[in-house]
Amino acid sequence: MNNYNLLEVGAALLPLLVFAVPLGRYMHGVYEMPGTLPRPLRALETLVYKLGGVDPNHDMDWKEYLLCLVWFNLFGFLAVFALQLFQASLPLNPQHLPGTSWHLAFNTAVSFMTNTNWQSYAGESGMSYLVQMLGLTVQNFVSAATGMAAALALVRGLARPMANGLGNFWADTVRGTLFILLPLSVIVATVLIWQGVAQNLDAYVDATTLEGAKQTIPMGPAASQIAIKQLGTNGGGFFGVNSAHPLENPTPLSNWVELVSLLLIPAAFIFTFGEMVKNRRQAWTLYLVMFSLLCAGLAIGLWAELRGSPALGGPVWEGKETRFGIVGSALWAVFTTAASNGSVNAMLSSFTPAGGAVPMVNMMLGEVVFGGVGAGLYGMLLFVLLTVFLAGLMVGRSPEYLGKKLDSRDMRLVILGLILPSLFILLATGISLAIPAGRASLADVGPHGLSEALYAFVSAGNNNGSAFAGLSANTPYYNIMLGLAMLVGRFGIIVPVLAVAGNMAGKKKSPAGPGAFATDTPLFALLLIGVILIVGGLTYLPVLSLGPIAEQILMLRGLAF
Repeated sequence: MNNYNLLEVGAALLPLLVFAVPLGRYMHGVYEMPGTLPRPLRALETLVYKLGGVDPNHDMDWKEYLLCLVWFNLFGFLAVFALQLFQASLPLNPQHLPGTSWHLAFNTAVSFMTNTNWQSYAGESGMSYLVQMLGLTVQNFVSAATGMAAALALVRGLARPMANGLGNFWADTVRGTLFILLPLSVIVATVLIWQGVAQNLDAYVDATTLEGAKQTIPMGPAASQIAIKQLGTNGGGFFGVNSAHPLENPTPLSNWVELVSLLLIPAAFIFTFGEMVKNRRQAWTLYLVMFSLLCAGLAIGLWAELRGSPALGGPVWEGKETRFGIVGSALWAVFTTAASNGSVNAMLSSFTPAGGAVPMVNMMLGEVVFGGVGAGLYGMLLFVLLTVFLAGLMVGRSPEYLGKKLDSRDMRLVILGLILPSLFILLATGISLAIPAGRASLADVGPHGLSEALYAFVSAGNNNGSAFAGLSANTPYYNIMLGLAMLVGRFGIIVPVLAVAGNMAGKKKSPAGPGAFATDTPLFALLLIGVILIVGGLTYLPVLSLGPIAEQILMLRGLAF
């Protein structure tokens, strides 16, 4: 690495330290002290509640909170599903695109409802402007706000003593959308438009290249969707190749803005948690764990891609955007899978086996290396509760976290939330490799072919949405199976999380006694990292050994797939 590469890495990591703390404290004020907001913003919020018939002061228990969350997401799914089926008859379709197949409509509606944004289609050739704006962009906002709301409910369950309520789902969703996601999206979209990202409703442009070939240049309201898809850790893209497209990511500045946007809110949410539990040391402990895992993955990814393949004589440029280079491509791959994002600026299938394994492992750890907005925090807190339980066994004391004791019901729910998505991922991958309908979509054989199928289900089951490339996913089989993986990956965790929140909220808080295991120390941070790696390793190491690990060993012997 040269000095420019080091500067590039530093410029990506530094904002996570500089901006996360003040943004996290601002977000705490939005959710817990909305009266401190400017009067015009409070008037806008009140208007939304009146139009929706919502009482924001109604405190919901975990079952009511979950019911509102599920109904709200079901409505979003049905809306996006219908828009796709009937897009040929709807306005704002200058290219006269036909309606999608039912299985693609199902996959896409589930994808955007679960904050996954897996795309089995190319946006510029598959979705009209109306579907992109009214369907997909709106879901980018509300699915992100839903994840943030679920995290808030869990934190309140941990912070409130002897309480039944976890807050109000509608109020949490409205405040997250209006006062956090929307303002930041306006700022990012404005910068992207300034840098040359498309934002219009024009028909596609037919152009002649310097060589005399004919080319169709896609247009559309791209910048507005790109801003929220990055900030909301949604992923996907207005264009099929995501942020490798020059009209979605035209300059180094736009690349840096989009890159930082991937992890900005997830990093800030950690400090929102610290403010809500009135213990900033707890927040810094979790931040240290996440930042350490991010840097470790980044170091391995950069080493693998800069070293390249001995069979090809060094670094591999295939599949990488030359405007951003190898370091820029590796940075994005690690960041987008450390977040629950999924957008790419290079094709991961062209990475070295070790370089491609880092994004896969980031997702296999449960997307807790900052993770999605809200989702990363509640996923990490499940690992925290598991670690506290194990630490309690080691020191011979009843496990407790933030002054609340953990019981057997808590741990059953924690284990369910941690294991259920991984169980579905492994079963679905095995079935797909065993039946003709699954194997028919693979572009490669051997360990690389296994990685294609495994990556798809890991991406869907952890609500990431990034694609390894090489897998033809727009088939009835994969659209349905990946859609089911997204549902399990989202609600298979949210339901246990809210149940844990409800159980913890009803417990009294007591000060830590002598001999209690402190959870805000470097020792606990190391123990937490160990638990995360062991759980991920025990779950996925066998299949990784057959896929990227075997391919890396064979590559060092001069074999490529």
